[in-house]
Amino acid sequence: MSYLDYNSTTPIDPRVLDAMLPYLKDNFGNSSSTHHFGQIINKRVKQARSQIAHFINSESSEIIFTSGATEAINIALKGIAESYNNKGNHIITVSTEHKAVLDTCKDLERKGFEVTFLPIKENGLLCLDFLEESIRTDTILVSVMFVNNETGVIQPIKKIAEIVHEKGALFMTDATQALGKIEVDVQELGIDLLCFSGHKMYAPKGIGALFVRRSDKTVNLTPQTHGGGHEIGLRSGTLNVPGIIALAKACEISSQEMTENRALVSELRDTLEYELLKIGQTSLNGDLTKRIYNTTNICFKGKDANVLIGRMKTIAVSNGSACSSAVFEPSHVLKSMGLSDDDALASLRFSLGKYNTIEDVKLVVETIKKLTEPQSKYA
Repeated sequence: MSYLDYNSTTPIDPRVLDAMLPYLKDNFGNSSSTHHFGQIINKRVKQARSQIAHFINSESSEIIFTSGATEAINIALKGIAESYNNKGNHIITVSTEHKAVLDTCKDLERKGFEVTFLPIKENGLLCLDFLEESIRTDTILVSVMFVNNETGVIQPIKKIAEIVHEKGALFMTDATQALGKIEVDVQELGIDLLCFSGHKMYAPKGIGALFVRRSDKTVNLTPQTHGGGHEIGLRSGTLNVPGIIALAKACEISSQEMTENRALVSELRDTLEYELLKIGQTSLNGDLTKRIYNTTNICFKGKDANVLIGRMKTIAVSNGSACSSAVFEPSHVLKSMGLSDDDALASLRFSLGKYNTIEDVKLVVETIKKLTEPQSKYA
């Protein structure tokens, strides 16, 4: 299998697996237990929390463990909405956000909140002037994805945060596709809330975190789950200790190998993209330069992406977000960028990772060229 769907999920790094295994077998204690066994586990969880906090330059007390980015997003958006509704009921986000943000915002609309879904330019970037004009006195939160999961487009997060704060609102970002690939410093960038998942950075599924600023200003959230007061009351439930240990190890490895991985993966991505764009009737979706180095999204005009995926038996690529793949419809991200339904349905996302090789790239290029050639029996 040539796996080029790392934005969907990543394999577990063997070193991450080795780090978490003892906490699945021998060190199985509940970190909230008061006995000696439980307190040993609790100490290790505190160390892991500190590692993860250091990775994004936050305080340990600002890290809330969740089951993943989707839960973190729900806690943040709903928690802010309830906590700050005395200030206002207006929230701003972007039309190209992940469904975890869009669907949660739609749920808040049903509860009486007003949400503005900002459009984006054809290259996938947000118009900052339009953002500034959209922020009102009753705007309590602006949520903008750091790196788009389908196109890899990177938004100017620091500048966005500055605009939002100048207007007196809070700023949140879904950094799921950024963390582990590029440096993310919540202090430098001015982020108030940040969400991410472990399984996008070589840790297992079922673990993620929410950063909630508390150091220079306290961001208040109304808890959405109750039952024990875990995670400073924001996320009750027994902690996923093996997952937490794994996430900390993944952050440690990323901090050590990020530069090396970037050089390797970007070269593979560029080679893949260069060869695929030689094929007739192809075009790149998204900005050419302001994007993450592991992702390319290409339209094969006149083709059906789902048919291509189905015929690539030993190759894993995507036609959009894995979280939306059960619904057969054009990508909302590509549609927001101005693509027609047909062109959106003809587009493939290729997302590479540190275990890919040049052989993977060659196989993908060769296979897609065969499938898209006019004379091909598969076309």
